[in-house]
Amino acid sequence: MRRAERSSARQTAPAAEPEKSAAKKKIDSAAAWREFRELVWVHRRRLTIGLSLMMISRLSGIVLPALSKYVIDDVIGKGRHELLMPIAMAAGAATVVQAFTSFFLGQTLGVAAQRAITDMRKKVQAKIMRLPVRYFDSTQSGVLLSRIMSDAEGIRNLVGTGLVQLVGGILTAFISLGVLLYLNWRMTVVTAIVLGVFGGGMAYAFKRLRPLFRERGKIQAEVTGRLTEALGGIRIVKSYTAEKREEIVFTHGAHKLFRNIAQSMTGVSATTSGSTVIIGVVGVVMIWMGGNDIVAGKMTLGDFVMYIFFIGLLAAPMISIASIGTQITEAFAGLDRIREIMNMQTEDEADAGKPSLGAIDGDIRFDHVWFEYNPGVPVLKDVSFHAAPGTTTALVGSSGSGKSTLTSLVMAFNRPLKGVISVDGKNLMDIPLRDYREQLASVLQENFLFDGTIAENIGYAAPGASLDEVIAAARLAHCEEFILKFPDGYDTIVGERGIKLSGGQRQRVSIARAILASPKVLILDEATSSLDSESEEMIQDGLNALRTGRTTFVIAHRLSTIRSANQILVMEGGEIVERGTHDELLARDGRYRQLYDKQYKLETNRFINPGEDWTPEVPKAAVPKPASSQL
Repeated sequence: MRRAERSSARQTAPAAEPEKSAAKKKIDSAAAWREFRELVWVHRRRLTIGLSLMMISRLSGIVLPALSKYVIDDVIGKGRHELLMPIAMAAGAATVVQAFTSFFLGQTLGVAAQRAITDMRKKVQAKIMRLPVRYFDSTQSGVLLSRIMSDAEGIRNLVGTGLVQLVGGILTAFISLGVLLYLNWRMTVVTAIVLGVFGGGMAYAFKRLRPLFRERGKIQAEVTGRLTEALGGIRIVKSYTAEKREEIVFTHGAHKLFRNIAQSMTGVSATTSGSTVIIGVVGVVMIWMGGNDIVAGKMTLGDFVMYIFFIGLLAAPMISIASIGTQITEAFAGLDRIREIMNMQTEDEADAGKPSLGAIDGDIRFDHVWFEYNPGVPVLKDVSFHAAPGTTTALVGSSGSGKSTLTSLVMAFNRPLKGVISVDGKNLMDIPLRDYREQLASVLQENFLFDGTIAENIGYAAPGASLDEVIAAARLAHCEEFILKFPDGYDTIVGERGIKLSGGQRQRVSIARAILASPKVLILDEATSSLDSESEEMIQDGLNALRTGRTTFVIAHRLSTIRSANQILVMEGGEIVERGTHDELLARDGRYRQLYDKQYKLETNRFINPGEDWTPEVPKAAVPKPASSQL
């Protein structure tokens, strides 16, 4: 009935399109490096152990190439065969040390990486869950899932083997460079210049690749978000035969992702090809200069073979840095996206320093409240009313008149543009939301249940509630009549979003959940819309019991259900055009009377003149047929 309001909220909320605006921002390298340093500092112990093991492993790996000189020059060239056994034993010992350190390195850093990923996911999830509702109205769930799961996964390359391998590769390269300078400094200088050019090229490549990886995460989140929506709404997709349309939407996103991946792969392939060219150039330098030095007697054959090995030790890290650097670049892009989430202000952070609320009576007052989703397009206009503790305030009006927006302000999901909303005489802006919402409960038109048991869904409102308390709430909401028909009773799994229950059953479970919460302020947003007249009549006693002693706001499409309300607010165009009790508003013969007469004339005409095409001459109002019971 009020989907236009909610759609407007999603499309034009103040924090709309955070992902798109974030994509346009220049990457803050300083902030990313700062977070990288903080991440490394948190896991410094394991990283230190890992680096130590890496150094031992790399030094052990140098032993075998170094021994090649003595095998060729001394054992073979000079016939010192007694050195063969010590050299072989030294090579074997170095190999064993390298094997053990590599094993423990993987174990140490693997655990560190998984711990870091888990901690990061927990932090991001906790942060997202505490962001204002308007952020969720403008952000796809798939995007948020990507932030929590995929982006956090990338940090394994910062606190796992990626970073340590990068450091180990640089260490090996420097040791190798020292040995090469000792063996033949002229040839090494030329080789170093060639490798320096290659290093500069890689730095440039990483600079160009990082935005691509950042964009890839955004695209993947969008595609995942749309796919999640399509799968979640598969019944709507099929009922409108929209499979082909969803296929086209997904194909468009998949191809956009493919183009990004192809472009980044081109960059990665270019760096890999550059590595191959560098190896070839270095080989040419060694053949030419090394060959001349051997002929001239400036190098021995053992020196040359050893030089070849150490060139490999120098070049291999340079090549691996290209791959590791790409992974680390992708991890930094993920950190950028996570940082944007972590820098947002949560509701708890906004409430820091506010005095504790304590128990409330439920006295709600609106004083000249204005609200808008779109700048310059007010949804609520100068709304003022008072809901005394323990009273029921009913909201009626056409679709899009502002009823749901008003209740969202009562629940503090949105903040007023102008005016004051007070609770027990205190400005809602000055009250910690957590304290306030702990005393709220709602039964909304779109009943949401978690994929768990019926008992778990009812008990969600009060985690410490006993099974007896859950059963008592279920009985008040007349749930037991269908619960006990299931083989597993209260342990029946309801499925994702409660899909295994009918609409009326889901609604009664939601009412039982609200009963168990025992709130001071209660929101009933068409709480009986999914029930037929018989089922609705059955749970009126439960709803009346739920309302007793609580400040209740009711949005009802059946006007007969709000006859007992203490006050009825008739809303049109975001304004309260009439207010009073049911009898007072009928006597006034205004908008409420029009809505009431239209509803009952339609119902009467349906039964008295079923074949007659009759339409009342009153303004259009999306108000379904009445029920015989009262709320």
